[in-house]
Amino acid sequence: MATGPASQRLLHEGFLRSLERDEGAEALRIGAHHISYRRLHDHALALAGSLVASAPRPLRRVGVLAARSESAYAGLLAALYTGAAVVPLNAAFPAERLRYMVTAASLDGLVVDERGLRALRPLADVLDGVAVVTETIGPPLTEPLPASPDDVAYILFTSGSSGRPKGVPVLHSAAVAYLHQVQDRYAFTSGDTFSQTYDLTFDLAMFDLFVGWGSGGTVVSVPPHAYVSLPEFISRHGITVWFSTPRMIALARQARGLEPGSFPTLRWSLFCGEPLLVRDAAQWQDAAPHSPVENLYGPTELTVSCTAHRFDPKTSPERAVNGIVPIGTLHPNLRHLLLGAEDDAQGTGELCVTGDQMFRGYLDPSDDFGRFVEHEGERWYRTGDLVRPAGQGELAYIGRNDQQVSIGGVRVELAEIESGLRRLSGVREAVAVAAAGQLVAFCVGVEKPVPLLLAELGSFLPRYMVPRHFEYLEELPLNANRKIDRRALSDRARVRLQPDA
Repeated sequence: MATGPASQRLLHEGFLRSLERDEGAEALRIGAHHISYRRLHDHALALAGSLVASAPRPLRRVGVLAARSESAYAGLLAALYTGAAVVPLNAAFPAERLRYMVTAASLDGLVVDERGLRALRPLADVLDGVAVVTETIGPPLTEPLPASPDDVAYILFTSGSSGRPKGVPVLHSAAVAYLHQVQDRYAFTSGDTFSQTYDLTFDLAMFDLFVGWGSGGTVVSVPPHAYVSLPEFISRHGITVWFSTPRMIALARQARGLEPGSFPTLRWSLFCGEPLLVRDAAQWQDAAPHSPVENLYGPTELTVSCTAHRFDPKTSPERAVNGIVPIGTLHPNLRHLLLGAEDDAQGTGELCVTGDQMFRGYLDPSDDFGRFVEHEGERWYRTGDLVRPAGQGELAYIGRNDQQVSIGGVRVELAEIESGLRRLSGVREAVAVAAAGQLVAFCVGVEKPVPLLLAELGSFLPRYMVPRHFEYLEELPLNANRKIDRRALSDRARVRLQPDA
């Protein structure tokens, strides 16, 4: 068993280290349920034993079809305890999407909670030969089975430009490299209490859990209704480390929960997943006077985050572009180059990153095409994000160089949405754009009522990828190059979404 942060080799060894230090400490809090490190560990060993006992073959990849239950969190650990890669799944996803993920990941086992049970029936044929565990039925493991740093720790699916999700396998070594730099930067302790705001299918949830457990702290599951009275929730649970998308700032503001001094217990406030606006960072800073506010940035392929900027109300606005807080400097274990920049000292280019947090390639090797660049004998991941130097070695975010957008902190490929729109009967052409943080669809074809469109799209796209606004056009506008004028459609969408429109 690992004895200290420097000796950690596997993602879950930080949890084991904290268990060894104080097994009675609180590892997890879900509502009124307080779960110790020992209880969560024993639950995970029991689930892992059941998986091993019921699997017809050695376990390589184990899915977890569960959300915000003790079984969900124990299931993540259980999958790792079997020596397999964990594949988080969301029971709210359409059956078609879940079927694709189960098949693409080649699952050997699956942990399911009560909510996940309701999603099992449409998956029956793709679960043939998969060990499905809904309760502990076999003898528990006495200890986690061995794994290697070069093994895959988890597989997450991101939106794909091909019209299907892309599987991103992340190695234990990459995850541990990230955890080491986080601890070096923030020096979290066993006295910290961490928010857990992200769905377990998002890589940012790996920060919530394994950074919290690796420090010996308590992870508090934050339910959606908490944002109605966020100051009361944070105070009641004694949360010291807040981590969420910037969109949560807007929700708190709408609920009148961002008054100065509202969050006196916070000692760190971290945001990631979408651009952080200067005005939002400043308002949160006033609400959390004892907490530095940091803007983190990074795609799943670079393991949670790869840059960080500490907000300063005096200097950050000067370095901001379009009112967006800079994404900051690269983590010490990473390096970057700006692809296409005329002058790396001043020019704008696509951010490419390499280092020990970079994944090796997608689950389907065909998805690797165009996502890497060779430079000076090394392989670099192309993020698709345009950035430019912001001074003091920092980077400022400009925007995307492709059709990928962030909706509620989740990366979404507009091409995948458009592929779904074109599947609708009567739709001949379709373009999706993002405006004011919302998805707007422009269609050419036979017009249908919006509720019907929502129902059809919801049968194969997850909710966050379904546009809420539709407009039918006689034809799509074209630019001077005779290409679809997406800028014109984006402008039209922004006008449509204005309050007085």
